[in-house]
Amino acid sequence: MSYVSSNLNRFYAAVETAYGVVPTIAGEDAFRALSADLELVQQYLERHDKSGSRSFAGIAAGGRRQARFEIEAYLMSGGQPGSAPDLAPFYQAVCGATPLVFAGGTAAAGCTTTLVAFSAPHGLQAGQAIGSGGELRFVTAVPNATSVEVSPAFSAAPVESSAILGSVAYPLAATLPSISIFDYWDPPAAQQRILNGGAVDTMTVEVKGDFHTVKFAGHGQDLIDSFTFTAGQGGLAAFPAEPAGRAYAGSPMAGHFGQLWLGASPSQFSTLVAASLKLENGIELRNNEVGSAVPLGIAPGDRQVKFDFDLYETDDAATQALYVAARDRSPVIAFLQLGGAAGHLFGAYMKAIEPQPPHYDDGARHLKWSFTGARASGSADDELWVAFG
Repeated sequence: MSYVSSNLNRFYAAVETAYGVVPTIAGEDAFRALSADLELVQQYLERHDKSGSRSFAGIAAGGRRQARFEIEAYLMSGGQPGSAPDLAPFYQAVCGATPLVFAGGTAAAGCTTTLVAFSAPHGLQAGQAIGSGGELRFVTAVPNATSVEVSPAFSAAPVESSAILGSVAYPLAATLPSISIFDYWDPPAAQQRILNGGAVDTMTVEVKGDFHTVKFAGHGQDLIDSFTFTAGQGGLAAFPAEPAGRAYAGSPMAGHFGQLWLGASPSQFSTLVAASLKLENGIELRNNEVGSAVPLGIAPGDRQVKFDFDLYETDDAATQALYVAARDRSPVIAFLQLGGAAGHLFGAYMKAIEPQPPHYDDGARHLKWSFTGARASGSADDELWVAFG
């Protein structure tokens, strides 16, 4: 007999082709996490019939079941521009659409800080991102096949013949795919688990401390384990063995590296203290149909994208304009870049948020403004663009 070592825990995740059907995984589906909480939620059917006694009559067998999960990890990109991060299935599951990959290109003559010309057709669309000079910017318009407009502006215009770096973007969609999360432990005889039918309800990116973090939480159809497995669970004939090797991508993004841009015509703020970006899908599972003990599908509700941030107050024009926008309930653009080197960049772009008037925090040496409750708006699944570069 041996204790089960927590540090030897290994995780994998993959997008399902059909709800609840566990896909085959490989070593490149591995991901790293600070914690992975997977829990079986079993309905407790307590009997209330009269028994002529004050004794507890027990519970009835069966009852509906489902699962829940919460994954917390360092924020990491894929390590190379255009490469997907370790947690790619979670980003796809929370946003909805198939990822869009831009392999990169070459700058042509005539580039400005907001208009990038390519030496060949680029194939980009609004909502994708491109990189230059250690910065990530989002495409907001495509004038023609060889140029794009970006926001916010690059610090410097790309030089002719320089590389325009690639990215992986995760667009929003009305429907959401499901994922399976694999949870392997040592020793091999210990319980191994798979959460299938995973629906990612929330994603929270935290800008804080030495490392930025990301957290995913949601619901699952079931929590399959190696102790109680029976053929047919999750569409499996047998409980799958762990892949022979693991291939991780990227490394944690160090805290305090990045950029924040805000405003109707966005300006860069160098006074950011902390920030929190949260996407909520309002998911309900189809778990009330007669004839099934587990949920049968995902039912997303209204999407909410919230952005909270703390700034030191200064007397510059951009900070004053931000306060006026909050007071007047005027929408502003918000752009957050985390990381400072190609291959280790995260970007989030919101074309319209309405900041609330800030809370004044004067408990420290410098006055801090805390903006909370700002919600992004859009017209067609476009209130948030997320990309890695």
